[in-house]
This record gives sequence, C-alpha cells and structure tokens, in this order.
Amino acid sequence: MAKNKMKSHRGACKRLHLTGSGKVKRNKAYKSHILTKKTAKRKRGLRKATTLTSADVKRMLRAMGK
Repeated sequence: MAKNKMKSHRGACKRLHLTGSGKVKRNKAYKSHILTKKTAKRKRGLRKATTLTSADVKRMLRAMGK
C-alpha cells in the first residue's frame, strides 16, 4: 500500500470541471471588473464557458487529481 497520496489542487478543482467526454471546461477571464470600457459584445462572449487547450489538459488533470 502506498504511503503518500497526491493532494488535488483545491483551486483548480473549484475552477475547472470535467465534461462527460473527458474534456476540461473552464470559465473565461476578464469578466470581473473594469467592465464599463468593454463592449457589450465582448462581455457577452466572455459569459460562455470554453474548453481547455490541449497543451494544458495533462497538467490540469494532474492538478485536479484525475
């Protein structure tokens, strides 16, 4: 039996979610403050969640403990 277990990164677990097909879903940045200078079109686009790029998937899954 292994002595140590890797802890999952709690911040990553709160921000990222796994989809049914195994992709990692994330929310977009730049939507929290200084919104007056951003156009409605830009803010509307930031509402939708998106998937993580393939370059980051392996690293983030490891951080999430998956």
